[in-house]
Amino acid sequence: MRWRQGRASKNVEDRRGSSGLPLGKGKLGCGGLILILAISYFTGINPLQLLNVADSVSTSPPTTTQGETGTPEDVEGEFVTKILGTTEDTWREEFAAEGQDYREPGLVLYDRATPTACGMGSSAVGPFYCPADGKIYLDTEFFDALSQRFGAEGDFARAYVIAHEVGHHVQNLLGISDAVRRRQQRVSQSDANRLSVMLELQADCLAGVWGSSHRDLLEPGDVEEGLGAAAAIGDDMMQRRAGRSVQPESWTHGSSEQRAEWLRRGLETGDPDACDTFQGALG
Repeated sequence: MRWRQGRASKNVEDRRGSSGLPLGKGKLGCGGLILILAISYFTGINPLQLLNVADSVSTSPPTTTQGETGTPEDVEGEFVTKILGTTEDTWREEFAAEGQDYREPGLVLYDRATPTACGMGSSAVGPFYCPADGKIYLDTEFFDALSQRFGAEGDFARAYVIAHEVGHHVQNLLGISDAVRRRQQRVSQSDANRLSVMLELQADCLAGVWGSSHRDLLEPGDVEEGLGAAAAIGDDMMQRRAGRSVQPESWTHGSSEQRAEWLRRGLETGDPDACDTFQGALG
């Protein structure tokens, strides 16, 4: 992916090196569990799903990128800034076409832990979007987990993760996230899970819309990398990876097939209107 050709965002806040909570790698204490419950409440994500991600990320070893001269080079920070900038370009244009202004999200880079409006954010739960402050929180060590634990390698796979979280921001701006949470409060747990799946699949599709709008940055194999990443973090794959039986009624993000299918739909159509995963379910 020719990501360096993208426009750098001015909305990235770098808190790396100043984490506010020392968390041990490979385990979650009471504070970590409370954090997961808080993030689950604000984002609507099943806490069991967050625990799955926490286990995968917390056991991944950190890596350091070195430049050609042997000095540390912040390639990941530059990458995140450029990818976020391209999402801003995409959604500013899409919102303008509907006569609306796009309010850009913030993105916070951190390591280990950081305060958020949704509670204390931890690297153990992976990247997430907090609707209470309109910010995406990302510990770039998750990128290592994506390739090492989930087998999803490549720049476009990593960019998809960011674009997916931006998709949640778009949903928040459009009032979709609030509508889902209100509906979830009135239905059974299994129905609430299905609504969560619809929300996540729509974010996948919206990530595809972003990718479609920047085909000039894509290289051969990039689309396959993104589809592979979407499939790698499907609920069925996560359950199998954890040694559990596949239980569709507990899914909150969708199967590998569903996630890849909706990302592909966004990539092929480039149309947010093609991302209606709810089909009247919120009516």
